[in-house]
Amino acid sequence: MVYQLTNKLSFPDPHYGDPDGMLAVGGDLSIDRLLLAYSNGIFPWYAFKEGMIQWWCPMERFVIFPNEIHISHSMRTLINKGIYQLTVNKAFPEVIHACGESRMDMEGAWLGREMMDAYIRLHEQGFAASIEVWEEERLVGGLYGVTIGNCFFGESMFSLVPSASKLALIHLAQFLQKHGGTLIDCQFETPHLKSMGGRFISYEEYMELLQK
Repeated sequence: MVYQLTNKLSFPDPHYGDPDGMLAVGGDLSIDRLLLAYSNGIFPWYAFKEGMIQWWCPMERFVIFPNEIHISHSMRTLINKGIYQLTVNKAFPEVIHACGESRMDMEGAWLGREMMDAYIRLHEQGFAASIEVWEEERLVGGLYGVTIGNCFFGESMFSLVPSASKLALIHLAQFLQKHGGTLIDCQFETPHLKSMGGRFISYEEYMELLQK
């Protein structure tokens, strides 16, 4: 069952959402609502055709544990070449805009101005972060997501050169390992993320990790 949200700052129990993970529609993208959502494993997706925010919470969660990140031989070779430089939170607005532009022509593109502004506000309050990949002075890849406690909730990534988004994800996992991070929430399974160590856990295990 999909719920219609009101102005009240709350979400229904995710166990009663649709089998595909869609839980509710409506509401807003305020900082308080977004933090409440992510703290319960809920994330927004903008449906442009309907002009309405969708809220999703799959019961099977596809995640990467930082210490389980898989670095292939080819990626190790690329890292060792030192062609690209990686940074954290040096260009958050640029990363999110690049993610939006890279998907603008795709069917179901969801990262519009309202969503971008919402995550930039989260970043300004310390609840969202980015990883940047640079080729000299040029931003060639990166990712961004929400950060609450020791968990990182990945939202989107982009690559202007081969493997840049993989480099960003590896750097994120290594950064989290060094700073006590416990979980990267990938939201949905993709072959790209599965090849890098992604796996499913139950919503119950996921919430235990979030609550810690």
